[in-house]
Amino acid sequence: MTAFSLLTTQIADIAADSIINRSAEQAALESHLVTLQERLRQLIEVQAPPHALADARLQVARALVGLERGEEAWPIGRAAFDQFIVNDQFELAADVCDVLSQSNQPGAISALGQGIWLAVTCPIDPELTVELLNHVIDETPNHSDGAAVAATTALFIADVRARDRQREDLMFLATQMLGTVARRHSGVDSPEQLDQWMDRLELKEPEKFLVRLRNVVDVLVQDDWWFDREALQKRLPFG
Repeated sequence: MTAFSLLTTQIADIAADSIINRSAEQAALESHLVTLQERLRQLIEVQAPPHALADARLQVARALVGLERGEEAWPIGRAAFDQFIVNDQFELAADVCDVLSQSNQPGAISALGQGIWLAVTCPIDPELTVELLNHVIDETPNHSDGAAVAATTALFIADVRARDRQREDLMFLATQMLGTVARRHSGVDSPEQLDQWMDRLELKEPEKFLVRLRNVVDVLVQDDWWFDREALQKRLPFG
């Protein structure tokens, strides 16, 4: 067997293993979904408390999105979202938005914007906040200032909200995000260039870049808000 033949055989073996692994993962997720759906049915039958039903719906929606069944996940996730908002469970509401933003449904971009608004406005897990902001980077063109604003906000949130090891991990991740955005936006490849770039885009003052983030969110959501922002802010401890 020639070296080339051996190489092609190895590539074929790797591809086959990958397909087998993906099939096994999908089968496991489908089995998990059946369990979650049965649990949800049981909770509905016994008239479980609304918060328990919302938790179960979130898990079902997450599994459905993982199986690329976003159309089925959407109404289930939206029902969970509404209940979380009623119960002031804003972190779980933002988590639903994260799930629905990956559903490939018409309202997915709106879901992302609302998740970011909740994640930045409410005192929730900064890891989820950074994850939502990272979706903006993935979804925007290379030269978009919106990606720069999202990455800068991620770094800011990691700095002020995270603690101990989580802070170290998120600061590292957010710094990598910002560096990636700077390179694709303006070809930045040195600390000096990064500093100049941040000055030029006004990314060093929170009072400026957070206002610009609000504009990014407005573009994502348009007029499709699922809750009253002013009323919600008044319910926050610092509202």
